[in-house]
Amino acid sequence: MKKSSIGTITLFSLLALSSAALIAQEKDTMHVQYVAVAEFDSSRNPAKDVKDAVIEAKRTGKRILLDVGGNWCKWCHYLDRFWNENKDVADFLHEKFIYVKVNYSKDNENKDFLSQFPKIPGYPHFFVLNTDGTLLCSQDTGELEAGQGHDHDKVLAFLKKWAP
Repeated sequence: MKKSSIGTITLFSLLALSSAALIAQEKDTMHVQYVAVAEFDSSRNPAKDVKDAVIEAKRTGKRILLDVGGNWCKWCHYLDRFWNENKDVADFLHEKFIYVKVNYSKDNENKDFLSQFPKIPGYPHFFVLNTDGTLLCSQDTGELEAGQGHDHDKVLAFLKKWAP
């Protein structure tokens, strides 16, 4: 075989290996593990968080549940306690929804982001978004309360009503 033929074969082999490596690297970045936004954090960008949630919702067929509130909000803490104490409801939530906490606080009211949604009467507040990010429901969580917490049956019925 001539030197130029060996050089050409070597060049094509290197190009093929490089292409395969780039394709493998691209596939790895396309399947990045989604990390839920499970804390109210004034430094987060809720528009990016929802954009990431939409990607995950499209991949999984789930809807998106936005929980708007803050660390200052005692009813937000009651809701966190509710999820921890009602595993069946929390499991249903995570099976059917991408759960995203959106911060509202003195540090960051997220006015620009929240201006695209209906007015919030109190906190915490839920917005249910379809897989593509369109608004389906605005829910005052006060309607889901009972005593000093949230009512198991009301919250579960709300989630079932809006589950995909």
